[in-house]
Amino acid sequence: MKASEKLQERFCSLLMITALIMIISGIQTASALCVKSNTANLRYGPSKKYQKTWEVYRYMPFKKLKSKHGWYRVKDVDGDIHWIYSSLTTSRFRCAVVKKKSAPLHSGPGVKYSKLKWGPAQKYYAFKVIGHKGRWYHLEDAAGGKAWIYKRFIWIQ
Repeated sequence: MKASEKLQERFCSLLMITALIMIISGIQTASALCVKSNTANLRYGPSKKYQKTWEVYRYMPFKKLKSKHGWYRVKDVDGDIHWIYSSLTTSRFRCAVVKKKSAPLHSGPGVKYSKLKWGPAQKYYAFKVIGHKGRWYHLEDAAGGKAWIYKRFIWIQ
């Protein structure tokens, strides 16, 4: 066996051992979450004893960073870190939130479709993702209103 083959074999073995250690030790990768309750309080730490940082509404998306005693450490659209009680969230569907000052709402996937009268959606308005066509996303809000929004206006998890 050549020296380069031995080196490659050792490197592969090291990668496999590292992956196994991560799995066994419970290191978690970031994953998407959505608020499933009507409202949820975000906090500075993993307990109701910690001060609230923000009250959010159904379909607000987050990136889950860590779990601790039934709480999730999450990152929001602005990159801020909070804690949320795990039973208030789900990963069964994807959610989106307006990340710009406002986002035009369309009746179909493109600017040729009419703008909806209940728009534009303001920053932090959250939706459930129900589909997409290219870079246009079909979304539903907590009241059941449906609209299409172009990707650059939203943060999707």
